[in-house]
Amino acid sequence: MTQRMTLITSACYVPETKLEKIDDLQELFNCPQPLNLEIGCGIGDFVVQLATRHPEQNYIAIDIFNRGCDQSSRRIDEAGLTNVRVLRTEARSLLLHHVKPQSLHAIYINCPDPWPKKRHRKRRLVNPDFLKIGLHCLEEGGHFNFSTDFVDYGIEVGEMLLAEPGFDNCHDSAYTHELGDYPISKYMRRFLDLGQPIYYSHYQRQPGYVAAPPPAPVKGFRMRWVKES
Repeated sequence: MTQRMTLITSACYVPETKLEKIDDLQELFNCPQPLNLEIGCGIGDFVVQLATRHPEQNYIAIDIFNRGCDQSSRRIDEAGLTNVRVLRTEARSLLLHHVKPQSLHAIYINCPDPWPKKRHRKRRLVNPDFLKIGLHCLEEGGHFNFSTDFVDYGIEVGEMLLAEPGFDNCHDSAYTHELGDYPISKYMRRFLDLGQPIYYSHYQRQPGYVAAPPPAPVKGFRMRWVKES
């Protein structure tokens, strides 16, 4: 089903046509600062918390859903934040075509679609190829953060990161349930209130690691897309 499109007029929202005209994502901000990416921003709760805590950093928040981008933009405007930009785009496309090598300070992925059916798990966003794309885009010491409420996905990604050359683990195990001061979105809070743990992985790109050219996404992941003007 094609998405019903809402016109987003927020100054923090970047339409696809504008994205295609720039050479560097830092051009979207008033001043260059360490650049972070949240993949799957939902209603914007997480990125608003993070950007409020760190006005000295810039944030790109993306989602494939027009409604989520609209809600995120509204929250960002209500918070009076000028260091966040919202884009409606697919993560791999953005990373491969619009993010410069070693230009991201951090990547955040919170509670992505777990594709719970076994036959669909190849559609999950985070896989070994995606981690290689992430390594290509992260700066030395850059942070890769992943959280999920889905047990199988949390274990899988934690072990995948642990086995990936180029990443250093920031915890004593492949994943943890201790979130510390990590911002908790409303979606994450829903599961925590039910007594269900969040699986959290935090890794850093090794200083001096030479990342290979990123692999192209595997064909077969498709979605209906309404192009914006």
